[in-house]
Amino acid sequence: MATPTGIYRQYNEPASAGEYAIEVDDVTMIFNMASEQLNNLKEYFIKLMRHELFFSEFRALKNISFKVQRGDVVGLVGTNGSGKSTMLKIIAGVLEPSEGTCTVRGNIAPLIELGAGFDMELTARENIYLNGSLLGYRREFIDEKFDEIVDFAELREFVDMPLKNYSSGMVARIAFAIATITEPDILIVDETLSVGDVFFQQKCEDRIKHFIESGDVTVLFVSHSIEQVERICRRAVWIEKGDLRMDGLVEEVCQAYRNQFS
Repeated sequence: MATPTGIYRQYNEPASAGEYAIEVDDVTMIFNMASEQLNNLKEYFIKLMRHELFFSEFRALKNISFKVQRGDVVGLVGTNGSGKSTMLKIIAGVLEPSEGTCTVRGNIAPLIELGAGFDMELTARENIYLNGSLLGYRREFIDEKFDEIVDFAELREFVDMPLKNYSSGMVARIAFAIATITEPDILIVDETLSVGDVFFQQKCEDRIKHFIESGDVTVLFVSHSIEQVERICRRAVWIEKGDLRMDGLVEEVCQAYRNQFS
């Protein structure tokens, strides 16, 4: 198995004139998958100790390159398993590329797996402070914004209830409200708007549009709804089975994406 040679760089300052907010340069992501199915950890370690465990390489992304200017709104489209979410996780710094370079300028609000990092045994109130600290917010800042977070999530009557009693939609409301309480330099949205009821989905979309209208927030957006991508984004990048198929105006890319099904 090859040693990863990819590089991820993130700078705290937002992109200045002449700089890109996001630069993805020849990025490849390789996952090593066991060549046979193992039923438990004991079986895994026995084969590992006997040197009988073999892996095959799965290339989730293959030599992907694109750049995003500050304030641009870019949708990633592709069928399930095409590599969109993997690309977002690399840009968010969750994954490091196996090959190539990813450079990001500015702070990131990653709405990728809403609720990740929450403690389900704690109340919503406690998780707001816990998750806020993970996102880099100071306690004083959360104190100041607490009511705004709870009011946006519309869950004030449940704020002292353990999260294990929440539905997935209620958890998503709290997570979205925390992550977007300040205007980030880069907003990464992965299927966030498919969670919760239609009214809250519209509320989330309106907040994202507010960020877009400021002109300072760079947005990367993934949704199963091509219509939603067309409504929110100005540009689209089509990734299919790990390959970059097309990069251009959102209307042209989305139409080409639709044509593959006709």
